[in-house]
Amino acid sequence: MSPVNKENSEEKVQLACFKVGEEKYALDILKVKEITRSQPVTKIPKAPEFIEGVISIRGAFIPVVDMRKRFGFPPREPDRNTRVIIATIAGKIIGIQVDEAKEVIWVSRKEIKPPPRILKGNASEYLEGICRSGDEILMFLNFERILSTSEKIRLDEVKKAVKRMKAESGMKRKRSSGKKKNLS
Repeated sequence: MSPVNKENSEEKVQLACFKVGEEKYALDILKVKEITRSQPVTKIPKAPEFIEGVISIRGAFIPVVDMRKRFGFPPREPDRNTRVIIATIAGKIIGIQVDEAKEVIWVSRKEIKPPPRILKGNASEYLEGICRSGDEILMFLNFERILSTSEKIRLDEVKKAVKRMKAESGMKRKRSSGKKKNLS
């Protein structure tokens, strides 16, 4: 639940801010589990193009969506500022790779305005609204719309494939560790 400022009964939302390209975006902090440095991503054969691959965090395999690809921006190699925001979408944990994590801010819901109707293109369909953060314009994303229903289904398929791969590699390790070698 969002806090209410008793002085002016204004509902506020806490936003995690990040950059993709030169633009600043935000997610409701309640969707965010953690923010981690970029790490090597394991590519998954036949995964949807927007899925960069998977990363392993504390034994959990998490699919990573490259937001540059998602928004149709030119590719860029991860650098020291690149972060992966681990978040929940439709009850599933995913990572979104962003160019830079910025800050966490509080914004009044009244300050978040609907996106202009004239906006077209990939990023506009994901927008919940637009607001100001200091001198910058901040695009508040509706995280549930980052993936379409069919993409969420494909994401589930990727997660199942990763689980099968993990189980198979575990079985191979057990088999190989159980064999006795004759050293004579």
